[in-house]
Amino acid sequence: DGIGMARLAWSRLPTADGAAPLPEGPAASAPAQDELFVGAVESLDYEVIENYAYREEQAQRSKFWVPYYIMLKWFFALLIGVGTGLAAIFINLAVENFSGWKFTLTFAIIQHSYFVGFLVYILLNLALVFSSVYIVTQFAPAAAGSGIPEIKGYLNGVDTHGILLFRTLVGKIFGSIGSVGGGLALGKEGPLVHTGACIASLLGQGGSAKYHLNSRWVQIFESDRDRRDLVTCGCAAGVAAAFRAPVGGVLFALEEVTSWWRSHLMWRVFFTSAVVAVVVRSAMNWCDSGKCGHFGAGGFIIWDISGGQEDYSYQELLPVAIIGVIGGLLGALFNQLTLYITKWRRTYLHKKGKRVQIFEACLISLITSTVSFVLPLLRKCSPCPELETNSGIQCPHPPGTDGNFVNFYCSKDNEYNDLATIFFNSQDDAIRNLFSAKTFHEYSAQSLITFLVMFYSLAVVTFGTAVPAGQFVPGIMIGSTYGRLVGMSVVKFYKKLNVDEGTYALLGAASFLGGSMRMTVSLCVIMVEITNNLQLLPLIMLVLLISKAVGDFFNEGLYEEQARLKGIPLLDSRPKQVMRNMNAKDACKNQKVVCLPRVSRVVDIVSVLQSNKHNGFPIVERGQNGESLVIGLILRSHLLVLLQSKVDFQNTPFPCGPGILNRHNFSDFVKPASSKGKSIDDIHLTDEELGLYLDLAPFLNPSPYIVPEDMSLAKV
Repeated sequence: DGIGMARLAWSRLPTADGAAPLPEGPAASAPAQDELFVGAVESLDYEVIENYAYREEQAQRSKFWVPYYIMLKWFFALLIGVGTGLAAIFINLAVENFSGWKFTLTFAIIQHSYFVGFLVYILLNLALVFSSVYIVTQFAPAAAGSGIPEIKGYLNGVDTHGILLFRTLVGKIFGSIGSVGGGLALGKEGPLVHTGACIASLLGQGGSAKYHLNSRWVQIFESDRDRRDLVTCGCAAGVAAAFRAPVGGVLFALEEVTSWWRSHLMWRVFFTSAVVAVVVRSAMNWCDSGKCGHFGAGGFIIWDISGGQEDYSYQELLPVAIIGVIGGLLGALFNQLTLYITKWRRTYLHKKGKRVQIFEACLISLITSTVSFVLPLLRKCSPCPELETNSGIQCPHPPGTDGNFVNFYCSKDNEYNDLATIFFNSQDDAIRNLFSAKTFHEYSAQSLITFLVMFYSLAVVTFGTAVPAGQFVPGIMIGSTYGRLVGMSVVKFYKKLNVDEGTYALLGAASFLGGSMRMTVSLCVIMVEITNNLQLLPLIMLVLLISKAVGDFFNEGLYEEQARLKGIPLLDSRPKQVMRNMNAKDACKNQKVVCLPRVSRVVDIVSVLQSNKHNGFPIVERGQNGESLVIGLILRSHLLVLLQSKVDFQNTPFPCGPGILNRHNFSDFVKPASSKGKSIDDIHLTDEELGLYLDLAPFLNPSPYIVPEDMSLAKV
């Protein structure tokens, strides 16, 4: 009957009474921490539960089912690529056009009055940021932040409620348009990864049932394994769309978010990223004819610096190593500061309600707008440098369009304001200006230091507000600023070398991202793909290795820190030393095992579910010689399905025959993706029903994973 073998495999029930006391120290506080997470976080079930219903369904499948299933997976990979590509184009179009109109209008007004221009600029930014924070706080609270820690948790088997819902997707798209368009010190790249994951998850579950946008025929992906694979494709698609870097997207999914990988998945993720690249490229070709307003000026490669420094000498390795060390230090400091501020926010600010969150975001918007408008006004303008006639760069640049050498509050026509070139500009254009080659002495060291200090502070404070916020672009801005500073000193120090300041800006950007996010391979490829400069690959690799090593000395990466703060329990890559001296029995000391007999009374099942929060229960049967044997494990969610359907209740306390198995399909037991599922409080039973019995044998998992009680916790 499928249970006989399981009886032999299982040992006697472990008793919780004889376990040794827990040691003092970090491990001792673990259960208390877990209790905090119980309500918010649940495990995904990657294990296939081979009960009777599952076996029956497998037996009934036709020989065409497997080809259909494989074909559907590839079709979904195509849809995820197209959907994420379109979402990215929409966000980019909206952000670029809002920024473009904002700067054009402000520049038109400041020709007549700087004060009126300042007010208009502040109000436009405030309106955009308010729209973003309002959408997030009132409609989609899970859309706040970058979303990468939550998706990382999901792909490591931890389901946080609400992160992949339809309303989160809508909140993420419109929220990031408002927050990035409103000029805050954050980017749209992290939210795009979350957007791709939401699109993938919604496709995998056949749409959204709540908003009646669902279809039955695609609801074939019922296991958490299949959904996980789709979400992995969505993550890669998000990065590929954000940076127009398809290979970088695949490597990001492999290195940063998933903990489990196989070659079949690599194929599909690669295909999804390729589809995204084609979609984004087609949209940009269409936009070339000027139909999209301010969008598409950068071309497919966002910050093309292929015309920059051709070669480098061994003498430059020292300044490159210094950039790596600075990146590691500033990145680790950034992680630590954001951690402290986010903790403080959660403890004091965000408990006071949504109005405080809205007020906080609007206040930060006011500060950011004031800083970016007023600081360039305090800066003296510089005369235009001598430029090569064929460089394609004009000075001063006409205001309101993207380019170097912005004329802002200058008395003469042939002057430019170097601080306005990076501060009073959209982020993509500011980075393009910092990376630009052949523009020596465009920035003074004083301006770069001012920008670095102010923007670093703004990025730290903005991270953690209730708006969708990516960390890639601010990281690139911060890094390229101090990179350019190092580049300027290298130009001064080695007078003869063919050194380009823009090269060092790129290396600085890579070093800060490496020091903060601790990514290496994927970041290296992304940096090469977004700048189209292969010559610098060895230098980028060196910088990333140094900055990651320096950052790791101080703390964990940004996403790991934020995941821990949000209560997402990620499994460490290597177990802590204290776990080698504990065994499985010690770790379970405070957790009392709750088991059920094979044929249980309905009232007993209900009281067990109400009285504790376990998600699985061993099922026990008396053996021939009277001792208790475990015959399998039943999940809480499956018990709730049985109690709600009521079709399996019986009058007698004896095991039932084989005739009952056709009452349930395997799909009845599938948990809806990223929602809370059923609760015992939603199930209403009469007194008569509570007195009936339920045979649990057909629904249990007869062969779950087993760990001996004396196995060391490190091995577990």
